[in-house]
Amino acid sequence: MTCHSCFDAILFDCDGVLVDSEPITHRVLAEMLAEQGWAISLEDASRIFTGKTVRDESARISAHTGKPVTDAWLAEFWQRRNVALENELVEITGAGQAVRTLHQALDGRIAVASGADRRKVELQLRKTGMFDYFQERICSGHEQPRNKPFPDVYLAAAKMLGADPARCVVVEDTVTGTQAGVAAGATVFGYSPGGLGHSTAQDLLDAGASRIFRDMAELPALVAAGA
Repeated sequence: MTCHSCFDAILFDCDGVLVDSEPITHRVLAEMLAEQGWAISLEDASRIFTGKTVRDESARISAHTGKPVTDAWLAEFWQRRNVALENELVEITGAGQAVRTLHQALDGRIAVASGADRRKVELQLRKTGMFDYFQERICSGHEQPRNKPFPDVYLAAAKMLGADPARCVVVEDTVTGTQAGVAAGATVFGYSPGGLGHSTAQDLLDAGASRIFRDMAELPALVAAGA
């Protein structure tokens, strides 16, 4: 694969793009919400919380449970979530090979720009064997002035790579993340394989994705083609 006249860098979301974490995270969340008095199905948890942080949805949670979302409750959620991820997480099929191919083709100009906290992102990349391809090139929305759907985390990732956002591909699977990539001025490729934890292809297109793909093995060729 060569990439001399297309894009300068690739900015990956993490959850649902590189790792199949959303069903695990949403299951833990649904269990903890049920303990607080909000009986919510995994399907509804996925529909409501995909692409969003629990902290940002604290008002919704409090409205259903009648209890505040405290720092202690969030800390317990993150701890239980991380244990489950450590035990169960796998990569999105084909993601590891796509990362390796693009890392080589772009001389390492790839980054992760996630709305999740850094500990979670690093845990997931280490668990699935992708950390060495990113290392310090990881941006967390928790560390930016604003999280997705604002562009801050993608702008920070592009700056980290010394790349013009307009010459970057953002790889996203949610409406929230797609809106962030578009707002950053990047070209967004929407990954929509179907199933829980991913936005639909039409929703991604409506949010501004330039094209949709359903198999991570397709990504390097799409990048090389400048699609």
